[in-house]
Amino acid sequence: MQLYYAPGACSLASHIALQESGLPYQAVRVNLRDKKVSDGSDYNAINQKGYVPALRLDSGEVLTEGSALLAYIGELQPTRQLIAASGTIDNYRAREWLAYIGTELHKNAGPLFNPKTPEATRLTQMEALKKRLAYVDDALSNRMFLVGEHFTVADAYLFTVLSWHERLHVELAEFPHLKAFYERIKGRPAVQTVLKTEAAPN
Repeated sequence: MQLYYAPGACSLASHIALQESGLPYQAVRVNLRDKKVSDGSDYNAINQKGYVPALRLDSGEVLTEGSALLAYIGELQPTRQLIAASGTIDNYRAREWLAYIGTELHKNAGPLFNPKTPEATRLTQMEALKKRLAYVDDALSNRMFLVGEHFTVADAYLFTVLSWHERLHVELAEFPHLKAFYERIKGRPAVQTVLKTEAAPN
């Protein structure tokens, strides 16, 4: 498999999930500004949407959209328990969190990265984002992970969104359970490996 990623982008979640899975894969860096893959080829030829992540399967098919990739990766290696067995309530809980993180956290954070976003819009988005972060903070008040007793793909996605906190000027100290979660996940060996890979010069 080949994972197409851009450092610091939402593809970080899929990168972490693949590393946690223990499955063989190749991480391929994409320059999102010029839509070029690290070998100079056109990324749009791989994913017409022009953004990451994308996962090329061994069959040659390409999957896109982070939440779809995370669910797929999680189910590839059942022994790693990155997502519960299909049809179980914990599987649906993980998908519930993937949807919430994608629509309520990720999408509310998006406009905050754009310097052209009007200040009034920025304030509204920040207010909405903090409200939703508070919800997740409360959910983590009595548990180590979002679902069950194990790290799942939902945790990889939440960690990814939280990793943007400095760029978004969100103070994690306002959310003590999220802050503890972030530091806990950051310390995982697989996460450290991925962070070092993505920080390395191209």
